[in-house]
Amino acid sequence: MTSPWVLAARPKTLPAAAAPVLVGAALAAFRDQFAPLPAAAALVGALLIQIATNYANDYFDFVKGADTEERVGPTRVTQAGLLTPAAVRNAMIGTLVAALGVGAYLVAVGGWPIVWIGVASLVCAVAYTGGPFPLAYHGLGDLFVFVFFGLIAVAGTVYVQVGSFPPEAWLAGAGIGAMSTAILVVNNLRDLETDRRAGKRTMAVRLGRVGTQMEYVWLWSVAGLVPAVGISAYGWPVWTVVSWLGFAVGVPAMRRVWTHTAPHDLLPALAQTAAGLLVYAVGLSGGLLLG
Repeated sequence: MTSPWVLAARPKTLPAAAAPVLVGAALAAFRDQFAPLPAAAALVGALLIQIATNYANDYFDFVKGADTEERVGPTRVTQAGLLTPAAVRNAMIGTLVAALGVGAYLVAVGGWPIVWIGVASLVCAVAYTGGPFPLAYHGLGDLFVFVFFGLIAVAGTVYVQVGSFPPEAWLAGAGIGAMSTAILVVNNLRDLETDRRAGKRTMAVRLGRVGTQMEYVWLWSVAGLVPAVGISAYGWPVWTVVSWLGFAVGVPAMRRVWTHTAPHDLLPALAQTAAGLLVYAVGLSGGLLLG
């Protein structure tokens, strides 16, 4: 039987934290500036922030009444009674403290820019579903994921290795951010009705089903453009188009998002989108390294 703590950490979401660090490290290596220790610390920090966000989501959605027995999807340990709310809250705090420890090393490497990135990341990990203005409850969850698990995660990883924020790092971050956001979009599309009844005004609730389906396809399109722009504008190796193999994984997900409405029927699309992100990130990183 899987440990409740493993369920609460949601290991299937961790590729979304690892992918931007992988791409950022590959981009630094492509420019002959790979630094293994800062890259490894960035990976550990990203994973800890993702886990802390998952704990916070599990805890705050329960206490706010958004997670009920009607919800479809992976087990939420607080709602299921597997762990007490206090235990999950304390685990969230402990994980954030651990991330802060890793961040201290990265600050020593990168200076004040990492301070601001780290503080913003830690605050938003909690503010995603907690605090007086929870981002996910006001339709800002998609923007949060795009910025922090895409733009900032990739550019920050590059920065702690090369000491600057080159424009191509933001470009690569846009591709990873789009794919990571697509995972959230499927999740919110699945939970659209239960979130609406709970007063959780996600972007999916605001856009409606068709608008959310269009957002999903648009995000895949953004990710697909990134290698082409990188090749033409920054001299990336043509091998980076291997990242498009992620679309081969994602086609079934797109079809399911457009043709299924029942929450249970959307569960495979969630896994397929996450797999698409992983293939995309590995393809983009591998293409850069081959260059």
